Amino acid sequence: MDFQTALRSFWKRYRDFRGRSRRSEYWFIQLFLVVTNFSVAIIDLALMGWDVDRFIANGGGGIVGLVWILVTIVPALAVLVRRLHDTGKSGWWALVGLLPLVGAIVLLVFTVTDSSPGENKFGLSPKESSDA
Repeated sequence: MDFQTALRSFWKRYRDFRGRSRRSEYWFIQLFLVVTNFSVAIIDLALMGWDVDRFIANGGGGIVGLVWILVTIVPALAVLVRRLHDTGKSGWWALVGLLPLVGAIVLLVFTVTDSSPGENKFGLSPKESSDA
C-alpha cells in the first residue's frame, strides 16, 4: 500500500472500527499525523505572535490544533483498532495506551507485528487479498 492509498483509506474509513488494516496503512497514517500535527503547531504558534511561552502555557497548541485533533481523533483510533484486528487482537487493546510508558510500548509491539495470516475473526487478511 502506498501513502496516497493509505491517506484515502484514512478519510474514507474514518469511522470504521471493523475489519483489518495493514501495517503499511497504519504507519503511513502515523507519518501523516506527525507531519500535520507539527504543521498545525507552527500555524498556532504563528497565530499567537510567536509567543512561545503562551504557546506552552496553552498545552502546546491553540485553536487550530484543537480543531485538528477533534477532526482526526476518531479516524486515528479507527485505524489503530483495525491494525490491532489485523494482528488478531481485540480493539479493546487500544485502551492499554492509557498506561504511561508501558502502554505505548505494548501498542508499539502490537502495531509492528506482522498480520495474522489468512482469515481471522475480524475478516480476511488485507495483505493476502491485495497480493492476489
